[in-house]
Amino acid sequence: DSDPPTKWQRPYIFLTSPLLASVDPEWASCSLGVFICLACSGIHRNIQEISKVKSVGLSHWEDQELEFMAKNGNEPTKKIYEATVPVYYYKPNHKDCQVLREQWIRAKYERKEFSEAGTRDGMLMKRGRDNGQFLNRRFVLSEREGTLKYFTKFDAKDPKAVIKVDTINATFKPEKIGNPNGLQITYLKAYSTRNIFVYHDSSKEIVDWFNSIRAVQLHYLKVAFPGATDAELVPKLTRNFLKEGYMEKTGPRQTEGFKKRWFTLDHRRLMYFKDPLDAFAKGEVFLGNKDHGYQIFPGLPSGTHHNGSWQHGITIKTPERCFLFTCETEEDQESWMKHFSDVMSAPMSPQEFAMEATFRHKH
Repeated sequence: DSDPPTKWQRPYIFLTSPLLASVDPEWASCSLGVFICLACSGIHRNIQEISKVKSVGLSHWEDQELEFMAKNGNEPTKKIYEATVPVYYYKPNHKDCQVLREQWIRAKYERKEFSEAGTRDGMLMKRGRDNGQFLNRRFVLSEREGTLKYFTKFDAKDPKAVIKVDTINATFKPEKIGNPNGLQITYLKAYSTRNIFVYHDSSKEIVDWFNSIRAVQLHYLKVAFPGATDAELVPKLTRNFLKEGYMEKTGPRQTEGFKKRWFTLDHRRLMYFKDPLDAFAKGEVFLGNKDHGYQIFPGLPSGTHHNGSWQHGITIKTPERCFLFTCETEEDQESWMKHFSDVMSAPMSPQEFAMEATFRHKH
């Protein structure tokens, strides 16, 4: 282990904030990347889920913490967290009373009341891809970059994933996730749909995240389609799944046994999973327009080897192959077929033709 950094080894970046006027800070928040005075360090300790306080001269500093401090610092961080402070808002200094200083710090870092428009940064409980445990993860949404990133630690240097907002869908799934504030985020990764399941103890916080994603998507679409109206673009934002539930399916040779799978119909993408909370779909079916070789039939083709327990069949015919499914009840069969028929009857957009080409390339 290395010794604590000396004054000359520290990434010493001084605040121009009134809070540290004429004060040589001996404390720092290594999770926010800012130096703080003694008076404010106690307030930061009371929001430890956001701010991790260390002594500049006495604490042990990890290399990545030093790098984080050097990369951020007070001035760059101030531009983010104080981007929209109203002109009338009183900015307290280190001599002001506790209540003024505490509410200023909480407004900046906890409530993010003055953060840059189009940016959201905070902690969400995320379900692990493999172990199924929900762990606290930092998420950062950026309008300028058009991305949603998540980090395994608040002060991690590199994100675990960088997600382009134009591939994101977000929909509330409290029953599936097992939390009243459960949000399912899906996005495309290497031509496949990836699921992320998150929640927050605060219903306001998770709804704010949901609407922030929609706001950044709308900004992206306005840049991509400058002539389009808001009324034309809003339907292209996040959407609820058309239908979810269990069906049985067989493989491409149609001689394999029928296996029970969880299906999600996200407009023209029919995805199937072994478990509803799987991170990746086992497979996907693209549902194009009926005038381009896509058809739906009740029942299974004659001679189909069917060893499943469910008897109400559905056949989907695409230009490449047929997909065979069975439903537990006739009501399920009719419901699925109606949704498939509605999707296949809808005209395809240029983006959906591009998606269809991607599917054909993939398969």
